[in-house]
Amino acid sequence: MANVEWHAEHVLVTLTGISRDDADVVFDVLHRCYRSDEAYAGLPQHPLEGHPVVWTSTFEVTPTHPEPEPTALTAPVTADLQGCPCQVEQMREVLARAFAIEDRGRVPGDQERELELRLVSR
Repeated sequence: MANVEWHAEHVLVTLTGISRDDADVVFDVLHRCYRSDEAYAGLPQHPLEGHPVVWTSTFEVTPTHPEPEPTALTAPVTADLQGCPCQVEQMREVLARAFAIEDRGRVPGDQERELELRLVSR
């Protein structure tokens, strides 16, 4: 998809400490629901062993989207969502339909919210 310019309805998603396969699983769920910049797509398939890995992409969160199916992961995934509070909560609900989630922390704000989630297979 084309580059997505930053707007209030965008949510930045950051996944840490996981395999490329699990990053693909999470981002595939989100790509079925929202347009994105696909920033992570050009990253190496097998990152260097022992180095921290961060996968990131920005999604345009809209009120209407397809419903995701429950999806399997090989290991738990830590996902940080950052953006407008309404869109962050909307994306959290979408992820909760695809994965079992645990809220790990919130940073509230009037214009922006940050949310940390732990995603596991249902």
